[in-house]
Amino acid sequence: MTNKWMWCVFLGMYTGLWAQKTTPELQSLTKKAAEYAAISDQIWDWAEMGYQEVQSSALLAETLRKQGFKITMGVAGIPTAFVAEYGESGPTLGILGEYDALPGLSQQAIPMLASAGGVAGHGCGHHLFGTASVAAAIEVKNFLSRTGTPGKIKFFGCPAEEGGSGKVYMVREGLFNEVDVVLHWHPASTHSASAAASLANKSAKFRFRGISAHAAAAPDQGRSALDAVEAMNMMVNMMREHIPDGSRIHYVITDGGKAPNVVPNFAEVYYYARDKDRQVVMNIFDRIVKAAEGAALGTETQMDYEIIGGTHELLPNLTLQRMVHEKLVQVGGYSYSESEKEFAESIFKTLEKPLPISTAEKIVPFKEVGTPGGSTDVGDVSFAVPTVGMRIATWAPGTPSHSWQAVAAGKTSIAHKGMMVAAKTITLSAIELFEKPKLIEQAKVEFIQRRGKNFTYTPLIGDRTPALDYRN
Repeated sequence: MTNKWMWCVFLGMYTGLWAQKTTPELQSLTKKAAEYAAISDQIWDWAEMGYQEVQSSALLAETLRKQGFKITMGVAGIPTAFVAEYGESGPTLGILGEYDALPGLSQQAIPMLASAGGVAGHGCGHHLFGTASVAAAIEVKNFLSRTGTPGKIKFFGCPAEEGGSGKVYMVREGLFNEVDVVLHWHPASTHSASAAASLANKSAKFRFRGISAHAAAAPDQGRSALDAVEAMNMMVNMMREHIPDGSRIHYVITDGGKAPNVVPNFAEVYYYARDKDRQVVMNIFDRIVKAAEGAALGTETQMDYEIIGGTHELLPNLTLQRMVHEKLVQVGGYSYSESEKEFAESIFKTLEKPLPISTAEKIVPFKEVGTPGGSTDVGDVSFAVPTVGMRIATWAPGTPSHSWQAVAAGKTSIAHKGMMVAAKTITLSAIELFEKPKLIEQAKVEFIQRRGKNFTYTPLIGDRTPALDYRN
């Protein structure tokens, strides 16, 4: 083998890879990066919480409408949920987009703790999530139009992921029944398309009603709803010793009374139960309910509860994950500019476990088994249709989600660069599926094997209507 021949082979391989990286769709995404950055920044500014994302959902829907998508607003009984679709026949691919913010995380886009004067902030980067997914949907539409490839693309505008279980209502409504594969992504501090895992989750607000009285002059005539909440919390905290390893229980008292000298006649506590197995979650939740009933009995108060959310764990699909990992490697990470390094280094001073800045340039090696951490309503989607996702670095490496540091980074060029990595990877992945429909069939075979032939979907939220006021 001559050196000249080897050089020709290398040049051919390099030219092929370069051609792949400069498809019309990827070129378009690069040209429109500033436009999509402006959209994500606008949603970051609005910072609308779950089921309140009126402006955010309208902006994303209108962006898609202008590109020729048919828009259906208010799906599944949720005003801020929508479906945008393009195409008539052939395989149908879905792309998920989120856009809700988190309460209590108002933050300026600077590397120090400083409130922006609002009530919420994008501590999970959903402003980037929704925008990148819209960008990908548009370019996939352009690919179908340019090449005449048969197929349909559907964008699902998904509100209230943070505790509101918005996608669960969409799954229950059957909106994913005619979709072959769903793609999604999520902001993070590293680039990874390994098989993800999540915890199933069930949440509820427990409300106690007692009798008001003067706390000093007539305490015997009162029955404290706050006593009931505290009694319930004590019993649940003792129960923690007797639940499986890896299970999680969280709560916050959302209403504990208004004045110390008034025996509270109303109190409320908001609970989450989580585990990697939804059956365990349901068992733990039933025990939490018993603790609430016992607390009401012991304090002579009345108790009722409202299911707020409930999600399945994620069902992995390695057929799809390996393909998306390959596309993420093809797109690659990104490097930091000097100003971005200065921002990150300031953030690092506030983190317990910062990672090297070079992390943003690398793709985490593929792993078949993920470690469950948080919960997501994407889990329910994954039990309805073969689903594949990835995590993309949009924050300073080592930044935890749901933090002020994540909010601060969310309106920087660091976030914008990561967002476009996600958009390009989803675009390439969708094109691969349209060009290789056998891959879709392979994913479906794995999906049935993992889910089980006799599987019946039962939402953990039951038959309740969407909890549209859960953030009020």
